[in-house]
Amino acid sequence: MLHGASHVAVSKSHGYAIDEKQRAVTWPLGSARVDLLLDDVALISAGDSGLLAIRCDGSLWQRRVGETAWSRSADAVLHVWVGDGADYYIAPGGRLYARGLAHRGQYGDGRLAEQPGWTAVAEQASEVIGHTGHALYRRMDGAVLGTGGNRFGPLASHGLGDKADRWGVIFEGAAAIATGSRHSLALRPDGSLYIWGGPEGVQPRLAMQDVAHVAAGLEDTIAIDRQGRLWNWPLGQRPSTPLQLQLPATTR
Repeated sequence: MLHGASHVAVSKSHGYAIDEKQRAVTWPLGSARVDLLLDDVALISAGDSGLLAIRCDGSLWQRRVGETAWSRSADAVLHVWVGDGADYYIAPGGRLYARGLAHRGQYGDGRLAEQPGWTAVAEQASEVIGHTGHALYRRMDGAVLGTGGNRFGPLASHGLGDKADRWGVIFEGAAAIATGSRHSLALRPDGSLYIWGGPEGVQPRLAMQDVAHVAAGLEDTIAIDRQGRLWNWPLGQRPSTPLQLQLPATTR
């Protein structure tokens, strides 16, 4: 598809990447046709509401579903995520902002009604992710906090069976996080990967060691180990023989 990509994202119908010239590009899933979206981009996120992109100067730009033009949304942003109905970004200093649906407690501040525009909902955040009605953020001290829908346990025991409408600590000592529809993951600096939710159980348990990067989908987990090997396994199973795909050393 593309050589020299530094970042990738995906929606229901399209793939996205940042190429070697810092341009955001896209292609329909299953197609080899690549189109230019936006230049000078450092990070892009895609989901139900559309696209959010952090440009190289730190500004946040958005393109909603059905629109063709980009508009500036914030002046200084460190991290961004487009969730399933609720979007998030982190400003310098760690203030976390949310917008969109709140009916499952997605704001984490006790509100259950959608607010206009961006609303500040937490402090000291360094990374934020979201999925089907829930969200997690990693605090600067490594704690992982979650809020929103928790019917299947992606927030561990916090609001289990229904929802949590306020942020609660569910893990400590994380260097990276990921979440799918029913499960979540936390990666510690030593490469140990913990998983919880759905058939994995409510309490975080060690799933794999020597991990460098991790991602989660609807019912799957993907991990890259420190040897550059790619692992993929479905919920309720254990990592097995990695895919025989040697990734470039720059991913390690």
